[in-house]
Amino acid sequence: MSVEAAKAVEEEVANFEELVSGVRDTILSEAMWIGLGVLVIKVIVIAIVAAVAVKILKTVIRRVMAVQLRGPLGYTDRRQKTLVKLLENVVAYVVYFATILAILGEFDVDVKGLLAGAGVVGLAVGFGAQSLVKDIITGFFIIFEDQFSVGDFVRAGTAEGTVEEIGLRTTKIKAFTGELFILPNGSIIEITNFSINNSLAVVDISIAYESDIAKAEGLIRDFLAKLPDTEVYRSIVSPPELLGVQMLGASEVVLRITAETVPMGHFAVSRDLRRDLKIFLDGRGIEIPYPRMVTIQRSPEGVEPPDADEEK
Repeated sequence: MSVEAAKAVEEEVANFEELVSGVRDTILSEAMWIGLGVLVIKVIVIAIVAAVAVKILKTVIRRVMAVQLRGPLGYTDRRQKTLVKLLENVVAYVVYFATILAILGEFDVDVKGLLAGAGVVGLAVGFGAQSLVKDIITGFFIIFEDQFSVGDFVRAGTAEGTVEEIGLRTTKIKAFTGELFILPNGSIIEITNFSINNSLAVVDISIAYESDIAKAEGLIRDFLAKLPDTEVYRSIVSPPELLGVQMLGASEVVLRITAETVPMGHFAVSRDLRRDLKIFLDGRGIEIPYPRMVTIQRSPEGVEPPDADEEK
C-alpha cells in the first residue's frame, strides 16, 4: 500500500471516529434532550389548542344557528343542519391548516417560503384540479339554492336514501338498507328530492267479484272517515279519499285509496291502511280474494257418476 493510500485510510478513519464522537456527544447532551422535550411539548400543546378551538367554534356555530332558527331569517330545521355541517367543515379545515403551519414553524421550516412555493405549485397543478374546484363550486350552489339538505330523502342517479352530510367536496347519502353513497358534488347532475313536498299514499284494495262492491265502498268510506288516532295516521294532512274502481282483475275488483301525508310518511300510512282495512272488511263479510283452483273432472263415455245415495 502506498503512502498516499495509507494517509487516505487514516483520514477516513479519523472522520468516522469524529462522526461517532459527535453523534455520541449529541445523544448524551442534556441540552439536546431538553430541547427535544420542549419541542414535543410545544407540538402537543398546539395540537390540543387546535382540537379545543375546533370544538369551541363548532359549539358556537350550533348555538348561533339555533338562534337564527328562531329568528326573523326563518331558517328551516333541515337547512340549519346543512349549514351547520358546512360551517363546521370549513372551521375544521382552516384551524387544522393553521395548526400544520404552526407545527412546521416550530421545526424551523420557512413557512413563508413554503406558502410562496405552494402558490407556484398550485398554479402548476391547477389544470389537474379542475374536478376538485367543480365539486366545491357545485357544493356551494347545492347549499345556497337549497336543492336538498341534511335529513332529506333524495335520489341522485343510482344513489337513493337520506342525506347524511353535505361537505365542500362530497355529499354522503345513506340508503335504506345501510349502504353509504359518497358522491363528488360535481357528479350530481340530476337530483330528486322527496322531502320538500307532501307525499301521496296510494293503496289498492282487492274485493272478490262475489262481494257487494257498493257495500264495500260504503264500508271503506266509513272506515276512512273514522281513522284510529295513531301516530302513523296523524301524519295524514288531508282526509283520505276512495277514488273508486281502479281495475277489474282476473279474480278481483281493485279499489284505489289515496291519502296525502307529510313528506315520506306515505310508506307507513300505506302499510297501516292495508292491515287495518283487511281486518275491518273481514269483520263485515267482505272477502279479500285469493288465488283459487277449480278442478272439472269428466266421466268416461258410457259411465255415469254414482248417485249420492249409492255412495252412502
